[in-house]
Amino acid sequence: MKRVLIIGAGGFIGGFIAEESLRRGYDTWCGVRSSTSRRFLTDSRLHFVELDYDSPQTMAQQLREALPESERWDWIVYNLGATKVMVYSDFNRINYQYLKNTVEALKEADMLPSRFLYMSSLSALGPADEKTYEPYRAGMIPTPNTRYGTSKIKAETLLEMTSGLDWIIFRPTGVYGPHEQDYLMMIKCIDSHWDFGVGFRKQLLTFIYVEDLATAIFDALERGKSGKKYIISEPRAYTQSEFRRIVERALGVKWAIPVRLPLWMAKVASVVAEKYGIFKMRPSTLNTDKYKIMKQRNWNADPSEAQNDFGFVAAHSLEDGIRLTVEAYRRDLAAMRAAKKGGRK
Repeated sequence: MKRVLIIGAGGFIGGFIAEESLRRGYDTWCGVRSSTSRRFLTDSRLHFVELDYDSPQTMAQQLREALPESERWDWIVYNLGATKVMVYSDFNRINYQYLKNTVEALKEADMLPSRFLYMSSLSALGPADEKTYEPYRAGMIPTPNTRYGTSKIKAETLLEMTSGLDWIIFRPTGVYGPHEQDYLMMIKCIDSHWDFGVGFRKQLLTFIYVEDLATAIFDALERGKSGKKYIISEPRAYTQSEFRRIVERALGVKWAIPVRLPLWMAKVASVVAEKYGIFKMRPSTLNTDKYKIMKQRNWNADPSEAQNDFGFVAAHSLEDGIRLTVEAYRRDLAAMRAAKKGGRK
């Protein structure tokens, strides 16, 4: 039985990674902070190790104490990261420095795994060609244009420079599914008959359903090639109008009014939202870094290397995945309403 440690297991994606690990019969451990929510980590078969990502020395001790002496995890999935922050320096601290501290802790504890999979992002590559709409390919030279993307490419470079570590890097496109919040905002808008978008030029979007990503992680750990960087995406792109129609069908909504904001207006809104987030002391989903991502017209992606190396196939089309996501959204909404109704009695 493989022993797997999922670092950053408490978030949306982490819960599905843990579930897939258990499904395959692995001894599954979740690396979390003491303050991390375990809402999606309720299976009694899961083991937990609390980690102090700010201190490699403390983390090394915590890792040593979690397992019997001289034992280690066979595989580590590093899913820890921030996609939105209040202060941009936090991208570097969370997405780069925490990985650096983790690698140092594993070395100090003499617990480097036989394989280490790092969850990066398509944003690490920067913008793709917006004239020809050629897809992202695994061998592209990275030119990140966001602070988020820069922090991810720094983390990738750290792994490349780490001797003695067998690593694989995933660069997934937009990950969606039950409990994810950013795409859920778009679904809620369409449920209210509004479809908001940015810019007037054609935009190609790609997606990966969260369960397909979790499946790909373990397929890559089992059969992927060491030192490879894989793009993970459904092998087709969608326009904004195609996305809207798919969500409408899943919701049973017969119409939604498309509203397209000019880029300059979206930029102003991003600046205002970012300042408001700082004032409220919490990160804003809409900010100037995210604006650059929204502005980008080409998210077309080519996952063929993952297909060739470990047989990656996205089992869910966007239509299937959105249907499952909407079903979960409806269930959560009904449960929330029932809880409110029960509280008023």
